[in-house]
Amino acid sequence: MQVKVMGIDIGKSTFHAVGLDQKGEIVLRRRFTRLQLLAFTANMPSCLIGLEACCGAHHLGRALIAQGHQAKLMPGQYVRPYVKTNKNDFLDAEGIAEAVQRPRMRFVPLKSDDQLDLQALHRVRQRLIGQRTAITNQIRGFLLERAIAVRQGRAPLQKLLPALLEDGHINLSGRIRQLLQHLNEQWFNLDEQIKKMDQHITTAVKESSDCQRLVTIPGVGPITATALVASIGNGAAFKQGRSFAAWVGLVPRQHSTGGKTKLRGIGKRQNCYLRKMFILGAQSMMMHMRDSSPPYSAWIKKLATRAHHNVVVVALANKIARIAWAVLSKEESYREPSPIAS
Repeated sequence: MQVKVMGIDIGKSTFHAVGLDQKGEIVLRRRFTRLQLLAFTANMPSCLIGLEACCGAHHLGRALIAQGHQAKLMPGQYVRPYVKTNKNDFLDAEGIAEAVQRPRMRFVPLKSDDQLDLQALHRVRQRLIGQRTAITNQIRGFLLERAIAVRQGRAPLQKLLPALLEDGHINLSGRIRQLLQHLNEQWFNLDEQIKKMDQHITTAVKESSDCQRLVTIPGVGPITATALVASIGNGAAFKQGRSFAAWVGLVPRQHSTGGKTKLRGIGKRQNCYLRKMFILGAQSMMMHMRDSSPPYSAWIKKLATRAHHNVVVVALANKIARIAWAVLSKEESYREPSPIAS
C-alpha cells in the first residue's frame, strides 16, 4: 500500500518511521540510519511527513522537501497527547504521524541555514555570558568569605579586584591571590570573546535588510533584531502581531471557567530569550524617555497612572514586539507615529 502520511522520530544516529495509508492504517514500521532514511524517502511517492522540532529537524526537513515531500515540524509538547500507552520510539513516530494530520496543529517554520547561523551566534554568546556570570559570582564568594563585600554589578568588581590583588595589607593568602588572578584573566578572556560575538552580530545586521529595518524601531538593537530574524524569519507563521506577542510570552495567561475571565501574569513557557530581549529593550527605552520624547511617552505616562512599573514595561515590550512583527511581515520600514498616538 502507498504511504500517505509518515511520522519520523529523530535520534542521533537512528530514525524510527511509521507510515499510514489513506485509511489511517499502519503500513510501514521501520528503523533507519540517517543515510538509509534519505535513500528510502527518495524512492517514495510524495507524502506528508511529520517531524518533532528538535536538533537536526530543520536540516532533515529541508532534505525531505527537496525530494518532493511535504515536511512539517511540530513542537514536542503538542505531539505528546497523541502518543498512546507506553513510550517507545515507534509509538512516538506513530503519535507524530497522527498529530501532523490535525488541521489545527501548530507547526514550526523550517529555518534556513542563515537563520541557524544567527541562532548559533546567539547561543554561543549566551553560553559565554553565563560563564562570565559564574566567574564573577565565584570571585564575590571568595572575597565575601574573607569579609570583603563588593557593591553589586560587574563594573565595581572589575574596578576593585586589581587593587585588592595588589594591596599587601589585605588578609589574602598567596594561594587565594593566585586563584583570583586566574579567575580575573578568565573574565578578561570571556569579555574579549563576547565582544567578538557582538561584532559578528553587528556584521550580520549589515548583511540583512530585515535586520536593518528592525534596528530602526525604538527599543530594538542588533541583538534583538538578529535573534528575531533567527527565530521567525519573515514572520509568515503568525497571522497577526498579537499571535506573535503571545508566542513570545508577552500577553497575560488566561485561566477562565464558568464564564468568568481571569487574567494572570505573562507566560513563562514561550520563547524566553526573545521575551528577555524585548523586555530589556523596553526597560532601556523607559530609562531614556523624557517628557517630550516621542513616540510613546504620553501612552506610557497614562498607563503608569493605573498600573505597576513592571506591567508598563511588559506592555511596552508587547507593543515593540507587535511593531517588529509588522515590519518583518509587511517588509516595510518603521514609521514613527505621532506623539498623540496611543
